[in-house]
Amino acid sequence: MTPRTEEAAHAQPSSSTRAMIGRDEELRILRGRLADAAAGRGGALLIHGTAGVGKSALLRAVGAEGTEGGFNVLSAAGVETELWLPFAALQLLLQPAADGIGTLPLPHRTALVDAFSATQTEPHIFRVALAVLELLADEADRQPLLLLVDDLQWVDSPSRDVLRFVARRTRDLPVLIVAASRVHSPDAYAPSAQPDLHLQPLGRSAAAELLDAGAPELSAPLRALVLERAAGNPLALVELPKTVQDIAPPLDDLPLTQRLEDAFAARTDSASRECRTLLLALAAESTAPLNRLLEVSSRLTGTTVSVDAAQEAIDAGLVGLVGRSLEFRHPLMRSAIYTRATVADRLATHRAIAAAMADTPERRLLHLAAATLGPDEELAARLERFADMALARGKVAAAVPALRQAAELVQDPRHRTEILVRAAESASEINDRVHTQLLLDRADMSELGPLERARLMVVSDKAAFEPDEPQRRIEDMVTTAAGAFDAGGVQVAENLLWRAAARCFFQDGGARVRSLAAAELERWNPDPDAPVVLTVRAYTEPFRYGAEVIARLGSLRPDRLDGRTMHFLGSGAMVLGDATLAARYLSLAATAWRSQGRLGLLARSLAGSWPRVYLGQLDRAREESGEGLALAEETGEWIVWLGVKATGSLVAALRGETETAARMLGELRAHRLFPGMPFAAVMAQQVEGLLALFDGRTAEAYDALARAFDPADPHYHSVSRWLLAPDLADAAVAAGTVQQARELLEGLPELAARLPSEMMVVAHVYTEAVLAPDDTAEEHYTAALAALPAGWALARARLHLHHGRRLRRQRQYVDARNPLRSARDEFDRLGARPWAEMAREQLRAAGESSGRRHANTSDRLSAQEMQIAVLASQGLSNREIGQRLFISHRTVGAHLYRIYPRLGITSRGRLAAALAALQDGHPASGSSDADAG
Repeated sequence: MTPRTEEAAHAQPSSSTRAMIGRDEELRILRGRLADAAAGRGGALLIHGTAGVGKSALLRAVGAEGTEGGFNVLSAAGVETELWLPFAALQLLLQPAADGIGTLPLPHRTALVDAFSATQTEPHIFRVALAVLELLADEADRQPLLLLVDDLQWVDSPSRDVLRFVARRTRDLPVLIVAASRVHSPDAYAPSAQPDLHLQPLGRSAAAELLDAGAPELSAPLRALVLERAAGNPLALVELPKTVQDIAPPLDDLPLTQRLEDAFAARTDSASRECRTLLLALAAESTAPLNRLLEVSSRLTGTTVSVDAAQEAIDAGLVGLVGRSLEFRHPLMRSAIYTRATVADRLATHRAIAAAMADTPERRLLHLAAATLGPDEELAARLERFADMALARGKVAAAVPALRQAAELVQDPRHRTEILVRAAESASEINDRVHTQLLLDRADMSELGPLERARLMVVSDKAAFEPDEPQRRIEDMVTTAAGAFDAGGVQVAENLLWRAAARCFFQDGGARVRSLAAAELERWNPDPDAPVVLTVRAYTEPFRYGAEVIARLGSLRPDRLDGRTMHFLGSGAMVLGDATLAARYLSLAATAWRSQGRLGLLARSLAGSWPRVYLGQLDRAREESGEGLALAEETGEWIVWLGVKATGSLVAALRGETETAARMLGELRAHRLFPGMPFAAVMAQQVEGLLALFDGRTAEAYDALARAFDPADPHYHSVSRWLLAPDLADAAVAAGTVQQARELLEGLPELAARLPSEMMVVAHVYTEAVLAPDDTAEEHYTAALAALPAGWALARARLHLHHGRRLRRQRQYVDARNPLRSARDEFDRLGARPWAEMAREQLRAAGESSGRRHANTSDRLSAQEMQIAVLASQGLSNREIGQRLFISHRTVGAHLYRIYPRLGITSRGRLAAALAALQDGHPASGSSDADAG
C-alpha cells in the first residue's frame, strides 16, 4: 500500500465509500442529508471528534458522493496560521463561485469585494453574510451545492460567523453545509442551533479490519501493539505501522496525538534538505502558492529549490497538490513538522517568508513578529500603527492579531496590558467571545489604570454576563465607572454605568446598588435630556425619577435614524412600563439597525415585542419575538434571548396555543442564565399563571401569580411585577381570593402616583375595578375605562369582559350584553382566543348566542410567513424582502408558494385583499396566475 494518511486511505472515491470500514451509520446520515438537499431541503451538519478519528475522511467521502450526484462541491479548510486573518477561509471556499459575484445586486457585490480586498473598508459582517447567502442561492439554482469546511476550529472568526449565518438559512435551498472540527464548544449559554455528529473511534473489530487492510505484513506482537496504542483512531491505524518498530517503550505513555506527530515527523528524516525546508515553509505559511514557497526555500538553503522537492513530499504521502498550492494531508503533519524543527530554523523561515511578502503588509508583519525572540519595541510600534490603520478602515478583525503580537513584543507590563485591552475590545466588537476571553486572561490586572480597568470591565461584560453575585458586580461596575470619569474617560464611564444600571433591571438590583448607581450619575451633573441619562435613571430608580423621565421621553424630538439614541429611549420607556413610547422608539431603533445589517443590535431592539403584547398587537409581537429569538441565538445575545423567549411564550398562551407556550416556557426555565434573571423569571411566572387560569385551575393560577409579588420568591421583580397585577386580579376573582389580592396590592396606589407610567396606571385602575365591592364596582369600571391608556386594547377588552360578567351575575342580562360583545369582538380582532371564548360563554349565559370566529391570518401563517406576506402585499420584491429579513430571495419565493394556497389565492396581486379580509374575520377567495417571483 502506498504511504497515505488516513484521510486518503480511509476515504476512497464515492464508488468505494461503501467500503469505508466502521462508518456505515455516519455515511447513511450524510447520504440522507445529500438526498434532502438535492430535493431542495438544505441543511447543515457539524462533524466533531478527536484528531485522526476520520472527520476529513467523511468529508471527502460525502464530497465524492456529492460530485457523483450532481452537486457543485465547494471546499476549504481552516489553517491555524490564518486564524486571525478576516474572511481568509471564506475567500478560499468561494473561489470556484467567484464569477457569480459580478452578477449580484450592487450592495451584495460591494460587500464581497470590500470583504476580500486588502485596501477597502471592511463591511459589517452580516452584510457580507447576506451577500454570500445570495451568491450561494443563485449558484444552487443552477446546480445543488455542497459546502465542505474542514478544521472549523482554525477558521477565522468572520468566516465562521458567515458560515453560521448561511447554515441557518438553507432549509428552502438545495444547499448542504458539512463542517468538521476537533472540538465542539458552542457558547456555554447557547442551545444547539445546528445538528451535530460526534465521530467516535472505531470499534475493536473495525479497527482490526482497517489495520489488516493497510498493513497485512505486521507480526502478531506489533499488530497487537498498534491496536492497543491506536485505540480505534483510524489515522493512527494507518500511520503507526509505518514507524511502530522505531517507537521506544517510554513512548507508551504519550498521548495519541503526540505519537502521531512523532510518526509524521519521523517520515521526514530521510527526506532531502530541500524537501524538509520546503515542508517547514509550508507549515509556517500554509496558504502560500507553490512558487512563493520555492522562492522562500531557495532563500533559506542558498540553492535553487525546484519542484522536485515538492514532488518528493507528494511521493512520501505528506502533501498533495491542490491547484497551485501544496496542502498537508493532515493538520497533524503541519504541527509535527513545525514543532520538530529547531527554534533557529523556525525563526529563519518566518524571516524569509516576511521578506517574500512585501506585497501583503499584514502577513509580513505577523511573520516578522513570529521571527522575533524577546522584546522588540520598534516592531511592536509598527504592529500598533498597522492596527490603527485597520481600525480606521473598519477592518476590526485584522487589527486583533496585530495587537496580540504587539503585546508580546513590548517590555513594559503597563503598556502590554493597554495593548491587550485594545485587542480584547476589538475582538469583542466582532463578537468573537472565545478570543476576547483569551486576551482578557492575558491582561495583568495589577497594571490597569482606572481607564483601562473600566474598558476591560465593559469588554468582560460583553463577553460573559455571569448570573452570580449581581449586587457585588453592580457595585464594582459603579465604582470603576467613577474612577474612569474622574480620569477623564467620560464615554467609557457612561458606557459602564449604563451596563451597571441595566443589571439593576435584568437582575433586579437591591435598593442600595440602585441608589449607588443613580447617585454616581448625579455626581456627574449630567444633561437631563441625554438618552443615556434617561435610561440609567429609568433602570435604577424608576419610582424616584419615573415621572420626570416619562415626561422627557414624550417631549424629545430625536433623530429617528439614530439607532443608538432610539434604543436608549425605547429601553428606558420599556422598563418603566410605558408600552406606547417603548414600542415607538424600539421600532425606530430596529429599522436603523436593520438597514445597517447590525443583527445583534437588531435582536436587542426586537425586545420591543414585549410591550406590544400589552398594546394588544399579538400578531406583531409573535413575529418580532420569533425573529428576535433567531437573531439572539445567532449573535449570542443571551439576555435578549431570555426576554424574547419569554415574550414568545406569553404570546402563545394569550393566543390559546397551550402546547407551544408550555414548550417555550420549559426551554426558558432550562437556560443556564435563567435562575439569576428575575426580569425573565417574573415573565415565566406570568405565563404559568395564565395557562393555569385558562385551564380552569384557578387556585393554582392565583398561587403562581401571587409568588411574583413575594420579595423572597425568585420570581419577584420589584418593577415588572406590576404588569401581572391585572392577571392576579382575574385569578383572585376566579379563585375566591379577592381579599388576599387586595392585601398584596396594598401599596399600588402610592407607587402609581410616583410612577405614572402606562403599566402602573393600568395596574391601579384595572385592579381597583375588578376587585371592587359590588356597591362601588360600577363607578370603578367607569373610571377605569376612562383612565386606560388609549393603546392598551387588551386591558380594555378584559375590563369589558369583567364588567359584563359582573352584570350577568347580578342578573342584568340585557345590560351585560353590550360590554360582552365589545370584549368578544376585540378579543377576536386581537387573536386572544382564550378570552374570546370566555366572552362567548358569558354571552350565551346572558341569553345571546355567539358563533365561533373565523380563523384570522395569523392562524394560517407562521410568524415569518406573516412577515413575508405583509411585505409582499406592500409591493416589496423578493430581494427587498430578503434583505429586510436577512434571508435569501429564493427562500422568500418558496415561502410565498406555500402562503398562497393557505390564504385561498394564487397570485401575489391578491395578497393585500386576502390579508385584509382575514384580518376582518372573513376568508378570502380568488384566483389568478401564480407568481412567487
